[in-house]
Amino acid sequence: MAVSSCARIFSSFECRSDPDFSAAPRFEKLGQGRFTARLNAAAAGPAAFYGLSSLILRFPPNFQRQLSTKARRNCSNIGVAQIVAASWSDSSAAHGVPASSAASSAVDAASATSPLSVAPTELAADEDVVVSGGCDGNGAVQLQDSVDTSYSSFLKFDGSMAIHSGERLGRGIVTDAITTPVVNTTAYFFKKTADLIDFKEKRQFSFEYGRYGNPTTVVLEEKISALEGAESTLVLASGMCASTVLLMALVPAGGHIVTTTDCYRKTRIFIDNFLPKMGITASVIDPADVGALEGALNQNNVSLFFTESPTNPFLRCVDIQLVSELCHRKGALVCIDSTFATAVNQKSLALGADLVVQSATKYLGGHHDVIAGCISGPEKLVTQIRNLHHVLGGTLNPNAAYLIIRGMKTLHLRVQQQNSTALRMAKILEAHPKVKRVYYPGLPSHPEHELAKRQMTGFGGVVSFEVDGDLITTIKFVDSLKIPYIAPSFGGCESIVDQPAIMSYWDLPQSERAKYGILDNLIRFSFGVEDFEDLKADILQALEAI
Repeated sequence: MAVSSCARIFSSFECRSDPDFSAAPRFEKLGQGRFTARLNAAAAGPAAFYGLSSLILRFPPNFQRQLSTKARRNCSNIGVAQIVAASWSDSSAAHGVPASSAASSAVDAASATSPLSVAPTELAADEDVVVSGGCDGNGAVQLQDSVDTSYSSFLKFDGSMAIHSGERLGRGIVTDAITTPVVNTTAYFFKKTADLIDFKEKRQFSFEYGRYGNPTTVVLEEKISALEGAESTLVLASGMCASTVLLMALVPAGGHIVTTTDCYRKTRIFIDNFLPKMGITASVIDPADVGALEGALNQNNVSLFFTESPTNPFLRCVDIQLVSELCHRKGALVCIDSTFATAVNQKSLALGADLVVQSATKYLGGHHDVIAGCISGPEKLVTQIRNLHHVLGGTLNPNAAYLIIRGMKTLHLRVQQQNSTALRMAKILEAHPKVKRVYYPGLPSHPEHELAKRQMTGFGGVVSFEVDGDLITTIKFVDSLKIPYIAPSFGGCESIVDQPAIMSYWDLPQSERAKYGILDNLIRFSFGVEDFEDLKADILQALEAI
């Protein structure tokens, strides 16, 4: 295991066959980015330092690989410096020098000088030393009272925010690792009951139980908030979990919502089959029918207008600014499912929406390897949803949060490529004699094309279209494609194709599918980040096969 430059203050490290584990410091979290290192007086002295070196170096390789990044970095980079700070605090205090200043000076000096021997003084029994901060570019530990969160103010563009927000000089996890550590724990401890009471009465920041929060998940939430321009974000176990918890939290029993005809089928099933059990009714309108929205607002005590924009699978667009103005006059909230757009293509909150929900499974994760959902908006509303979420569960695993954090670092690059490929292919498909109709907001033929140009900076990576043929002909086209996978979902690096009549609506008879506009010849094509020319050639050869 590599040892930090902070360890250069020791003349040597000794690997003992029987290390004294009682000498190990106990690190306890006091607040945002703050920890205390406590050593027993009996363990102080040179043996304590050798005990620590043994703890660092004697772990077998298999165990080391299983340690979280946080544990590894804290052991190698921070633990040594904390003990040195503790050892100097006693002697420095005796000379009227603040302990933290002495420790900081000593560690800084150590990083700039040659190795030297340290003879630690004895510590008072159970003496506490508060240490906070990370390491600078040279690996030296920096002592600071709080985490600097002002850095994000320098980030003006989505690409930079997707990479750095919630992480660079902004995360509460103490580490000098570039990547955010995965904190795999189900619970967090308090060193004494007084600390627990301080936490419960909101005088001290901490985590408590894994269902209520996790440091890795918090980084993801802050990153999404920065990208959406939101005060707060809640991440959950799936996109559907996000939608259902939001609806249950914000719509009272006996309330009324307005939604749109074109939407994800499982959302429609929840609204049609489950909300009525709570006495909640719904008005269903065309996405562009402003008159129908005004009628629903006038005739009902509407709590929430919930819709997708663009919608699934016909990519209809809602005038977010207009519907927000209409709804707010009547005291109704507006929630936009922006999964197809993402914040890179559309800023729903800036356009007037109260909340934005996404399936983070799609573009945010971007690699078809994680399922998650998120809700962003004002702190007050998100807290209301979060409280119900804590009761229902639906917690996102920190390993999944890590995968989305990683995926978001290339979000803007992927979305830009997918925007470009989808628009170019939509134009080609619309001109092809074997394609009857193309649904894509970037085309002038789309009913909300002008609206999409006003409120979107890109039109997304999904194109829906109808081939000239029946169910069997359409199946032949799909099976002739060589690049995309036949699968549900969208937004990943790999292209995906599906026939909604089969993939999502096969349990309904043809006549019922037609009521939702789902014809047998409808195709939904999600473009990945493959080369455009390869995708073009594949689609054209598949069309020639029918």
